[in-house]
Amino acid sequence: MFTKAGIIELHATMHERLNLLLSHAATVPDNLLHRPIAGFGHPSIWAQLVHILTCEEGWVHDLQNRPFDGWDESDCPAMADLQAAKERVRGETRAYLEGLSEEQLNTTLATRPEDWGGELRSPAFILLHVITHAFHHKGQVVAMLRILGYPAPDTDLQPV
Repeated sequence: MFTKAGIIELHATMHERLNLLLSHAATVPDNLLHRPIAGFGHPSIWAQLVHILTCEEGWVHDLQNRPFDGWDESDCPAMADLQAAKERVRGETRAYLEGLSEEQLNTTLATRPEDWGGELRSPAFILLHVITHAFHHKGQVVAMLRILGYPAPDTDLQPV
């Protein structure tokens, strides 16, 4: 069983680490943030960052069985736009989470949301997936930054 306080803490820490990564990325020339790098499913740093946020927003909409039209890189042409989108998504997820009881957080969805993929899970499971998904792609961004000659600071969940 997951606790609401625990998921809130992990989600907040994930977004703190994303803030650190975005602050570092803001020091990288814009053309490099959009440059495709071979070997990555989302081929640029910008595409990775947008993917992290659109997945969080989409999955939280799915948990509420709300439609999600999605958005892409063209909706965030500058770092300030991306940071604003990140804060909006963070706030929406937090508000959703705060509105759940511990029981609701840990109860498997009873009905399949329209755009759902995979097995039905509890909101806690999906929110933990949001967090691990973000760290997976954040790690890819860190690797991409190293390839481009801009190594990132420690953005791990438990920095040393």
